[in-house]
Amino acid sequence: MRGELAPVLERLRAQERESIDRLFEFLRIPSVSADPAFNEDVLRAAQWCCGQFRESGLNAQVMPTRGHPMVVATHEGPEGYEGPRFLYYGHYDVQPADPIELWKSGPFDPVLMDGPRGKRIVARGAVDDKGQVVGIMEAMRAWIKVHGTLPCAVTVLLEGEEECGSVSLEPFLRENTALLKADACVVSDTGMWDIDTPAVTTSLRGLVYMEVTIDGPDKDLHSGLYGGAVPNPINTLASIIAQLHDADRRVTLPGFYDAVVEVSKSVREQWRAMGFDEAEFLGGAGLSAGYGEIGRTTIERTWSRPTCDVNGIFGGYMGKGAKTVIAARATAKVSFRLVAKQDPQAIAESFRAFVNARLPVGCTATFQDFGTNPAFHVEAGSPYLAAAERALAQVYSKPPMLIGSGGSIPAVGAIHRILGAPALLVGFGLDDDCVHSPNEKFELECFLGTQRSHAAMLAEFGRMRR
Repeated sequence: MRGELAPVLERLRAQERESIDRLFEFLRIPSVSADPAFNEDVLRAAQWCCGQFRESGLNAQVMPTRGHPMVVATHEGPEGYEGPRFLYYGHYDVQPADPIELWKSGPFDPVLMDGPRGKRIVARGAVDDKGQVVGIMEAMRAWIKVHGTLPCAVTVLLEGEEECGSVSLEPFLRENTALLKADACVVSDTGMWDIDTPAVTTSLRGLVYMEVTIDGPDKDLHSGLYGGAVPNPINTLASIIAQLHDADRRVTLPGFYDAVVEVSKSVREQWRAMGFDEAEFLGGAGLSAGYGEIGRTTIERTWSRPTCDVNGIFGGYMGKGAKTVIAARATAKVSFRLVAKQDPQAIAESFRAFVNARLPVGCTATFQDFGTNPAFHVEAGSPYLAAAERALAQVYSKPPMLIGSGGSIPAVGAIHRILGAPALLVGFGLDDDCVHSPNEKFELECFLGTQRSHAAMLAEFGRMRR
């Protein structure tokens, strides 16, 4: 056996306070990748991660890209190791904190608050993904501290653009395939079934995210002088958006559902047996009733059905008071969540054609692509999935659930496609963590469970053979 797990878990218990302090230090860095005003902070976050890996005993470097840098850390495992190599992927960038006024504490001033499940860490990035990244760091730190080595060979890749489209990721993967080559990829950016029940996410929806801008008059016009006589870009955009769904709340893009595969009866029965609490799920969002495609359950809508949502819309006068203008321009940000076998590029082209076919004379549309990636599904019989299940069973009293996720992680598809490494998604967030929202939090117990779980997975990985 390549080192016992028990003393590693004991070491993690001994360094709990230190690990919280390190996470707080990380959370204080406002690494908002989407806003150039934070570029220096994004770089500082990358350097902080690099320093932590070096301090723990890994070789680490900050590597430039065309955008924000990557952090790459490596460890070759124990002497004579001949088993599989594992690529750990995460991100150190975070979403903007807006709207600031809705935060109960400073978004970049982390605090430990009381909650219904005990203490919780509140800050932007607490769970997405800084807390989960630090959980991996702490597991590796403890292994090396106790045994002088990790039980298997690892490469860690942290990117700084996950929250703004991962534009630099694919070029970086293609330029560094030898450095990043691995047999499997471990991702900790997903969630648990509940605070007592770990989970492995076996499917993710894909994503098409685009911005459409409609231009009409060459300047803003007085609505009294021109209203009713010229095309209004805001009216036009609103009309097009309204046509994206039919009366059954299905997406109306031509061919949108052609490649969608219905979930089997046996899978539906498994989902029903999970005991999903719809009221609790919706209540966490301040809602009492679900909404979406008619005839589908909430789990179906989020795990196995494609969607279309407008994520932002703006144009014309948006200040206080009144200003009666017909705006020259209107813009919307639109995202499509996709399921297995849907082609992201085909969906993007269909959306462009849909908009252009509905433009009145005098209006034009331009599009900006913020990223596309296909859906993901774990193959049955994966030995890496089996190893993760064994590890989680050693940390939690309940066996791990195999779940789906409505979210998208662009890196998963890119890493599999370019590096050939299948993904293993083991995350520790909860549905009420306010990801991307004010008052984002990470339950302290989940943060500590992240560390213990990754320590146990490293032990299981060290027992595997190619």
